Amino acid sequence: MRTQRRLLSQLPALPGWGTIRGRVAIVLAVPTCLLLVVTGLGVADRAADWSAARETAGRVELLLKAQELVRELQRERGLTNGLLGGAKEYRDDVGVQRARTETARAGFETLLGAGGAGADTADALREALARVSALDTVRRRVDDGTVQRAPTLAAYTGAIDKLIDAAAAEPARGDRALAEAMGAWQALVRATEAVALERGSLNGVFAAGRFKGSEFLDFTEVRAARLAFLTQYAELATRAQQSALDAAFATGEARRALGYEKRAEDGADGGRLSVDPGRWWSSMTALVDQLHGVQRQIGAEVRRRADRIGEDATGQLGGFIGLGVLILAVAAALAVLSARSITRPLVALADEADSVARSGLPAAVARIQEAEAGDELVSGPSRRVPDSAREITRLATALHNVEHTAIGLATEQTVLRRNSAESLASLGRRNQALLSRQLGLITTLESQEIDPDALGELFELDHLATRMRRNAESLLVLAGEELPPRTWSGLVSAAEVVQSAISEVEQYQRVVVVDVQPGRVRGRAVAELSHLLAELIENALLFSPPTLPVEIYGWRDGGEYCLAVVDRGSGMTADDLARSNARLAGRESFLITPTRFLGHYVVGTLAARLGAQVELRPTQGQDGACGVTAYLALPTTLVDVQETQPAAAG
Repeated sequence: MRTQRRLLSQLPALPGWGTIRGRVAIVLAVPTCLLLVVTGLGVADRAADWSAARETAGRVELLLKAQELVRELQRERGLTNGLLGGAKEYRDDVGVQRARTETARAGFETLLGAGGAGADTADALREALARVSALDTVRRRVDDGTVQRAPTLAAYTGAIDKLIDAAAAEPARGDRALAEAMGAWQALVRATEAVALERGSLNGVFAAGRFKGSEFLDFTEVRAARLAFLTQYAELATRAQQSALDAAFATGEARRALGYEKRAEDGADGGRLSVDPGRWWSSMTALVDQLHGVQRQIGAEVRRRADRIGEDATGQLGGFIGLGVLILAVAAALAVLSARSITRPLVALADEADSVARSGLPAAVARIQEAEAGDELVSGPSRRVPDSAREITRLATALHNVEHTAIGLATEQTVLRRNSAESLASLGRRNQALLSRQLGLITTLESQEIDPDALGELFELDHLATRMRRNAESLLVLAGEELPPRTWSGLVSAAEVVQSAISEVEQYQRVVVVDVQPGRVRGRAVAELSHLLAELIENALLFSPPTLPVEIYGWRDGGEYCLAVVDRGSGMTADDLARSNARLAGRESFLITPTRFLGHYVVGTLAARLGAQVELRPTQGQDGACGVTAYLALPTTLVDVQETQPAAAG
């Protein structure tokens, strides 16, 4: 302890103590290395062995229970196949065996619900259990006599294979001998299934007296699979496990079954087979039971080894954890000395940065954005850099630089936006002045011209100038300026507003006013409303075939007046409609909008000024035509309610 105290008292004088990196290195070097090398590796390894052992033990218990269900299904499959082959004496045995199968299934479901296996194994077993439940339909068809042997055998085999495959959903982990034992057990399970499948299939063949269709080929494939799985078992099994399997195949019943099997080989040509299915069933059942016994023996060995591994891992894990606690205690003693000199300036710096982020910087940016033209755009306040370690000082300086840079960028953006808006407004006003003079000159020329051809050309020029004036007005709208005063006194009919809008679009010949019901709009809103309608009509003309008209409707809805611009174009997707309606509602800045959608922003801005609502919807038509309809709803403040109501009779 004296040596430790002397070391701790000398820590501030160590090289690198003035930097955070040096302090952290001194505090954490020794305990981190010890934790990573000794505790980390040891605890992780022992914890993995302990977890794998517990999981394997629970999994083996569940899989052994699953094999009980497999065994009963194998018996039911063989008896059912014999019954369908013509051995009517199996009728009662099939009923009894079905009851045993259901009992085994209920027990397996209970154990599966209690957990104990990995997620992959549990999911696979539940899926396999659903396949077993589906056999109820096959059973009913067997009882009704409406099913053949081959599909019935395939249905039972598919359910059994599903259960067996579920056992291999997760490989054993942690111990090589344990993994090899699990591999040997799974190979024996598949070999047993091959023997049981051979028992069931030949039971039907012997009951029928001969092979039919592809049954002999299936018989040879099953036997080949059995030999392959037994070879795999021999590679993984221990000597004792191999001896147990050899003993199972050395019994008299097993040798008798092999003799029947050789006699079955003589029926490859479809000739008559004189083998009593009852004797075949009895001999093969004894062999299958012997193989299931070997499975239980191996499963018990796996369970015992998993328990031993778990106990050993538990003891070693406790030792490593104790060592880790000791190392952490030493590390904590070292960390206390440096924590006081690090946390205090960091906390102060964090509080200052939080204050800047929450209030200082947003307030400065807001003042800059709200400043009027000609006002001085001041930068953010100068803050004191705390006197601490070099890294903390550099961090504080960097945060202050970020703050000043952000304020500078906000200032530049504000100036840029202001200049852009003023430029747009100036350009729009200049164009408006020139276009007004041009329109006046064209009007004078029209009044003096008597040549019809020249008068028509002047009219086209007048129409072109009118469209140019609308574009100039759009510049003013984008710049946030009010439109030039082109107001009408009193009330203007809705039809006149529509005609005014049509006169401002290029292909006005394609616009058809279908039905605009009587209604009057207040004169102060006519200019902006006409501009808004012209933008919608222009958009409809642009995105519809040149051979199809654009239709306009108008009607009164309560105290409001509604207009609809209908096109029969290619239409828009639901996502495109949603984005367009967001622009029309003013929820998106035109600065981030693609240039081809600036008209939407103009419409949205004008609609907000008028208090109107604009929405795009798919065109509804009985002929199934596509297209988009723009709906415009004018508020009661712009519409004369009494004028839009029908006159009273009499």
